Amino acid sequence: MTPASLRQASLTRRLLLWVLAALLLVWAGFAAVGWRTGVHEAGELTDGQLASTAALMLNLDLPPFVEASRETARAVIPSLKNHDYQPSLSVLVRDAGGRVLARSGDAPLAPFSEQAGFADLALGTPPALWRSFSQWDATHARQVMVLVRADERDELASDVAGQLAEPGLWLLPAVAIALCIAIWRGLRPLQALSRDVAELEVDKAERLQARHPYREFNSVVRSINTLMGQQQASLERERQLASEVAHELRTPLSSIALQAASLRGELSPAAREQALAQIGADAMRAGHVITQLLALARASRSDLQQQMQRLDLGALASQVVAGYAQASWESGHTLSVQGEDGLEVLGHPLLLELALRNLVDNALQHTPRSTFICVQWGRDAAGAWLQVCDDGTTAGVAGEELASHSPERLGLGHKIVSRVMDVHGGHFAQIPAPMPFTRCYRMVLPLIP
Repeated sequence: MTPASLRQASLTRRLLLWVLAALLLVWAGFAAVGWRTGVHEAGELTDGQLASTAALMLNLDLPPFVEASRETARAVIPSLKNHDYQPSLSVLVRDAGGRVLARSGDAPLAPFSEQAGFADLALGTPPALWRSFSQWDATHARQVMVLVRADERDELASDVAGQLAEPGLWLLPAVAIALCIAIWRGLRPLQALSRDVAELEVDKAERLQARHPYREFNSVVRSINTLMGQQQASLERERQLASEVAHELRTPLSSIALQAASLRGELSPAAREQALAQIGADAMRAGHVITQLLALARASRSDLQQQMQRLDLGALASQVVAGYAQASWESGHTLSVQGEDGLEVLGHPLLLELALRNLVDNALQHTPRSTFICVQWGRDAAGAWLQVCDDGTTAGVAGEELASHSPERLGLGHKIVSRVMDVHGGHFAQIPAPMPFTRCYRMVLPLIP
């Protein structure tokens, strides 16, 4: 792993932290509810024991309790704590006038009250809190009060609540470890896929193989393979482009070097002028190739931030041809336009103008003098079309001149046009030329719906 990847956040760690946080939150909620439930149930248990003892004592016709010194202590059960369901109960029996008839336990003497039911009393010195329950018999002649220490009652409640929450406390780390292992093993296919993606080499024709048959990965694998295919196709196009650029530049640069070397020797004034003219022409040709290369890069970026516009093909063709009037006059070519009025398409104005200029420029650069060049447009079943035709390969042209204007030297400009058509969802191709032309290149664009 690289230092950057180590510093980067981990999806596995994030998932584990979220799951453990959720588990801890849920466990804390259950523990809180369990604790409150334990305290409540323990309180009810103690109160029920007080009420049951009071009812039992009222229904027994017993003599007074023995003296405190002669009382029998509770049985010691080693498996139980002092408060485990055998609290230290105290019993106080009174008559209707409040006179003590019987007393048992270590509770201080509570003040007499006619009121029956549960009460919390502060008794003794220093005062201690006691939980009591009082009840009269059916004739209202005898009252039985049963008391238990509040702290003993609270200890029982805490113990019950703790025993309810303790299993969850022991279960929490076990569940957390099990979840961590399950998540880690569950994410192993994703980690394997990540390693496979990291091992892909862009410059090799590789495809990502899904080693784990999980349908959640299918779209990812397909997308990555699609991107790899597009990348390979792009690399192949760039290789071809580099080869074509090198081929286009090799001839003028070699000619410049040869002519420059000849200038070092003894040349006649006419030969020197011819060499200088040739160097100028080759330099212009190399500059033209570089200009086309820059245009190709511009077409590749396609300037997608510019919105499509409705364009009149006739107006576009007339504007481009008008810009080449001076150049065509100097080169001895004849330029014309022909097409349907008012035919509109959706397109990028700059890119379509760039494509058309490349076709016109190629026709001017790679056809002999006296060539007739026509820019035409129209529509058919395939869509709206814009084409450049010429008659520059007629039988009357010398073979040497034809060789200098070979179509192999048109590849770079045509690649620019193809890229522009790709942006517009159209296509570019050479078509059979209509009479009287001998060569024709057509761009086809979708019609406006």
